[in-house]
Amino acid sequence: MPASYAYLGPQGTFTEVALRTLPEAATRELVPMVSVPAALDAVRNGEAEAAFVPIENSVEGGITTTLDELVAGEPLMIYREVLLSITFALLVRPGTKLSEIKTVTAHPAAQPQVRNWMKANLPDVLWESAASNADGARLVQEGRYDAAFAGEFAAGPYGLVPLETGIHDAENAQTRFVLVGRPARPAAPTGADKTSVVLWQRDDHPGGLRDLLGEFATRGINLMLLQSRPTGEGIGNYCFCIDAEGHISDRRVADALMGLKRICLQVRFLGSYPRADVSVEAVRAPLRGTSDEEFVAAADWVARCHDGRF
Repeated sequence: MPASYAYLGPQGTFTEVALRTLPEAATRELVPMVSVPAALDAVRNGEAEAAFVPIENSVEGGITTTLDELVAGEPLMIYREVLLSITFALLVRPGTKLSEIKTVTAHPAAQPQVRNWMKANLPDVLWESAASNADGARLVQEGRYDAAFAGEFAAGPYGLVPLETGIHDAENAQTRFVLVGRPARPAAPTGADKTSVVLWQRDDHPGGLRDLLGEFATRGINLMLLQSRPTGEGIGNYCFCIDAEGHISDRRVADALMGLKRICLQVRFLGSYPRADVSVEAVRAPLRGTSDEEFVAAADWVARCHDGRF
C-alpha cells in the first residue's frame, strides 16, 4: 500500500490545513484529489493508504457527499477525526472592488456559513458551487468567477488577495474531518472515543426509528450525530448515519451493536476512534448499570443461575 494520504484538494483547502495537524501526515505523501468520492476511491483502489475528507460542520450538520460515499460501495473505516475552526476570506484578483463582484464561488458546504454576510454585502451576486473552496480560488485566478470564499491562506498560491476576512455567520463554526482507510482492527480504546455506524430498517413501521434508538438509550449511550440519508430505492426509504459515544470494546456499545444487528436489515460498522472534542477527563461516567464492570457482573450472575448457584 502506498505511503500516501489522499485528500480533498487542490492545494489550499481547509481539508489540507486540518490534515497537516496530524503528526503522521509529516511522514506521508499528501495527494490532492478533485472530490471527496475521488479521495475515497483512491483508498478503495489501493492507490492511497487513507483518505482525509470533511464529514460534518457545526452549521449544516453532516456533509452529505461524504456520508453517502461511506454508506455505499466497498466498506471503509474511520480511524481518526480532526476539528478545525472555520472562518472565510473573500478572495479576488488584485484590483477588484466589492462593487465589481457579480459572481462568487466556493464549496457547497460554505454557502450556509456565509449566507447572511452575502445578503448584507453582496445581495445581487450569483453563487456557483465549486468542487472545493481552493478550487473556487483557482477558478477566480482563471477569470471564471469574480470572487471565492476560501481560507485566507489560499490567496497566495492562486495569486489572489483577500478583499474581506473573518467572514462567518456563526461564531465558533467548526468542521469535522475524518481519516478513512480500509477495514481493519480498530485502535485500542482511549476512554474518549466515538463509534460510527449506518443502520437500515427491515421495514417501515410505526416506532421503527424509536426501536433503533432504544438500543442505545437502554444502555446509556449518548448519540452525537443522527442523520437520515435516502437509500435510492424510492421516496420514504432511508438509512441512518449515527455517531455514538464509546468504543466497540465497551460492553455497552458492543451489546447495543449486537441488538441492532438482530433487528436491522443491515448494519455497517464505520469504526471506533478517538474523539477530537473532549479529553478523557471530560468524558461523562457511564449511567448506573451500563459500566463494563456491571455488564460482567450481570453475565456472571446469569452463568451462576445456569449452574444453580444463584
